[in-house]
Amino acid sequence: MNNNFINWVIFIVLSFIWGSSFILMKGGLLHLSAFQVASIRIISAGMVLLPIVIKTYKKIPKDTIVYIFLSGVLGSLLPAYLFCLAEEGIDGSLAGALNSLTPIFVIITGALFFKSGTSTNRVLGISIAFLGSALLYFSQPNFSQNTHLLYISYVILATFFYGLNVQMVHRYLNHIPSLHIASLGLVLNAIPACVVLYFTGYFSENLSNNDMLMSTGFSFILGIMGTAVASIIFYVLLKRAGAVFASMVTYGIPFVALFWGVIDHENVGLLQVACLGIILFGVYIANRSPKRA
Repeated sequence: MNNNFINWVIFIVLSFIWGSSFILMKGGLLHLSAFQVASIRIISAGMVLLPIVIKTYKKIPKDTIVYIFLSGVLGSLLPAYLFCLAEEGIDGSLAGALNSLTPIFVIITGALFFKSGTSTNRVLGISIAFLGSALLYFSQPNFSQNTHLLYISYVILATFFYGLNVQMVHRYLNHIPSLHIASLGLVLNAIPACVVLYFTGYFSENLSNNDMLMSTGFSFILGIMGTAVASIIFYVLLKRAGAVFASMVTYGIPFVALFWGVIDHENVGLLQVACLGIILFGVYIANRSPKRA
């Protein structure tokens, strides 16, 4: 079978899994709090990835473990809580669309904290992407009469953490296989997630209740598929097709989130899709290599 065809199949599967994370969060939030859903997500992902950590732990330099833990905090733990908090007030389709700002924050955090170079393309792309985000906010029904901005800020902060994590990993952990970083980071961060879950009172709830079981199930699927399995698939795609092709999944995720939003009767219309298109166009411009003279 053609390798390029297989790469596209993997790409579509990965986009579908990650794009479906937002509707799974919504299912978990039906009967659990944001902190409970996010904690279960991280714990279940850590459980699935534990065998990889056991197999590879000795290969990881001990002086990098603090950075790997911090990578898990910035790249998984804090965004998990922020996205769940966001979906208590906004639709999953909107959260999925705003998630596409991640590559923009990779550029911004690089310039702010790691002295990365900037270019006209990047400045223009960032401006276009944020214009699309602003239009997406104003396109929400009754935007001036609700607290959408607070919940949207949670998503933007999460994408900022994603961008900061990418830059940190590139700077301090570039010599370690990415799957090893993701696996150990999630396993380590499952520990504070367990503490948070305990203090939410989850274990004192009636866990045999059907509603509790359903939301817990959604949260486990979110962690197993949306975090653990998706991470493994991403690194398979990265090895097969390279970083540029793998990074294009950024463009697929929001459209899957919008698809689920339509299925779930969220406020998704042509205006929202057009705003998403503006954001993605900005991402494309910002990441386009400048033409040589």
